[in-house]
Amino acid sequence: MAERNDSTGAKPDERRDSPRVPMRFLVRRAGSGAEFAPHQGDLSLGGCAFLGSLLEPGAQLEVRFILPSGSDELQVRGEVLASSDATATRVRFLDLPVDAELTIARYLDDMELAAPKR
Repeated sequence: MAERNDSTGAKPDERRDSPRVPMRFLVRRAGSGAEFAPHQGDLSLGGCAFLGSLLEPGAQLEVRFILPSGSDELQVRGEVLASSDATATRVRFLDLPVDAELTIARYLDDMELAAPKR
């Protein structure tokens, strides 16, 4: 099973405990009545990253996404992390329900098993 990755802003040559897979997210500030804005990015077990909308570290977000392997939309809360990457917003999931974490872990494992071996 994929393991939790608590690193923030890893460089391409660093080894990750959790793979990252491309994903489309809907994002808004937590507690706001604003519309969710679509963003392309990537998903890992402990969080996600998406392009655009650079937000200040510590900002709380609501993130929605649907895994291709399922039909249920996941909605999670996250916190923006400090990052040296000026093009992406990195988010750590907060209080991720166990069933959502297991669903994400299974999907990441399936994607990693399906990826061509190097």
